[in-house]
Amino acid sequence: MSKLPKVLITGASTGIGATYAHRFAHRGHDLVLVARNKLRLDAVAATLRNDTGVAVEVLQADLTDLDDLASVEALLRDDHSIGVLINNAGGNLPGSFVDQKTHDVAQLVALNATAVARLASAIAPRLAKAGEGSIVNISSVVGIAPEFGMTVYGATKAFVTFLSQGLSLELAPKGVYVQAVLPAATRTEIWEHSGIDVNSLTGVMEVEELVDAALVGFDRREPVTIPPLPDVTQWDGYQAARLAILPNSRQEHAAKRYRQ
Repeated sequence: MSKLPKVLITGASTGIGATYAHRFAHRGHDLVLVARNKLRLDAVAATLRNDTGVAVEVLQADLTDLDDLASVEALLRDDHSIGVLINNAGGNLPGSFVDQKTHDVAQLVALNATAVARLASAIAPRLAKAGEGSIVNISSVVGIAPEFGMTVYGATKAFVTFLSQGLSLELAPKGVYVQAVLPAATRTEIWEHSGIDVNSLTGVMEVEELVDAALVGFDRREPVTIPPLPDVTQWDGYQAARLAILPNSRQEHAAKRYRQ
């Protein structure tokens, strides 16, 4: 692409998504901003147009609604100027698993996992054919930490990380960059929706610092970026331990400890 690619950002009305919009606009990228709250989207778009002069489109969509989701998918498939997808929209539920309503659990999975996979699926074939482009999926360190007690949220984020790593293996040889970003606690509205006072927590990162760090990883083409992790060799060790299991995971017979 001779011109900077257009960037489509989900969950762009506030928090991480709005900050990504600000950063990419200041880099000179035109934008498509997607979220449920039209008033907030319009306010973000107006500010960015005024401050940077880039073109900003607004698309109101609830990604748990199949018709709305389909409209975003169609845009990703058909608009060849969109070269970057920031899969950021997500949420959480208050309470423990046994307290959460089945319908709400299904909606959370639809937003945090199904929508992420469907939007990536909508754009990936076109980017692979073009031999360029990027998909950024916002995951979470909770996806590797069931001990944190956010069972469904963590499960969806484990899905996002795995999806990203699998897509990276498939798409990198075709020229498409895929990044998983794993924030820890970040000062966004998700805490309010989770029924948690963010001010009661320690080690909370400001959203601007999170996105700026994630963009350093983006520019370096890291497949996995964990902004709060001080020692990257810990992640490398985690990956090495996982890979060490693989040769022993395919056997004709059950392990000796399971035989009677």
